[in-house]
Amino acid sequence: MPLATPVSPPISPAPLLEGDCLTSAEFMRRWEEMPDLKHAELIDGIVYMPSPVSRHHDGCHIVLAAWLSNYATVTPGCFPGIEATWLMDERQVPQPDLTLRILAEYGGQSGVAGPYHSGAPELIVEVAVSSYSRDFGAKKRLYERMGVREYIVALPGEKKLFWFVRSPSGVLPLAADPDGIYRSECFPGLWLDAAALWNLDLSGINAMLQQGLASPEHSTFASQLAAGKR
Repeated sequence: MPLATPVSPPISPAPLLEGDCLTSAEFMRRWEEMPDLKHAELIDGIVYMPSPVSRHHDGCHIVLAAWLSNYATVTPGCFPGIEATWLMDERQVPQPDLTLRILAEYGGQSGVAGPYHSGAPELIVEVAVSSYSRDFGAKKRLYERMGVREYIVALPGEKKLFWFVRSPSGVLPLAADPDGIYRSECFPGLWLDAAALWNLDLSGINAMLQQGLASPEHSTFASQLAAGKR
């Protein structure tokens, strides 16, 4: 009686692990073989895995998401994003908390690569609780290199907001007005009441945004976007 041919056990895909050093292609291959894993990033070729999300992060995150969504609703060619994967280069696959981009057909700077975004959006928001050092270190440097035009880091635990703007002389901090209102330079009319943010005051956030959306600057920007659609 002939011997049975031995059957090799199936080879499990190599998991993504915190601290792995990978290319973006290998990172995405491993991630796509782990359908239950929802959050991971590759920054400077190093894998970062998520920490538990605190109530401080969650509340600030949802208020800012509503703020960006409400702006995009009435601004042609603008679209918000939440925790999407961005293919930026061979060693960079970040997953920003929030983004606001101008669509390519309206002259935006980002693109697509299969099911993912590619390049960099115009605006990125990170809510920094457990990710403080990464958001102000490796990710800030990455976003600057990739041409992100505005970068916001919100620290709900300290009730501090850092807003950085790309300018001809480099990336500079954007100061709030004396009344605590931040006004985007990249997206005219995108106004943020910092006090309302820390109080998780959705109605206050929206009231200030509506003032921005009623400004002549926003009207001009919206008209320019609509006219430039390809």
